[in-house]
Amino acid sequence: MAKFRITWIKSAIGYARDQRRTLKALGLKRLNQSVTHDDLPSIRGMIIKVRHLVKVEEASS
Repeated sequence: MAKFRITWIKSAIGYARDQRRTLKALGLKRLNQSVTHDDLPSIRGMIIKVRHLVKVEEASS
C-alpha cells in the first residue's frame, strides 16, 4: 500500500478551527513535523482540507 509523508509547513493561526483539528487528527503537533500515513480515502480528504498548510510527498516504503 502506498504511503504519504505529510509535513506541516505553515501556521494554522487565523484559520478555521476545523482545519486546526484536522492537523491534530493527522498527528501533527508542531511546525516542520512530518508524519507518515497510508493512502486511504479518509487521509486524502484530510490532506485536501489542509493542503495550503502542509506539504505532501509519497513516502518510500
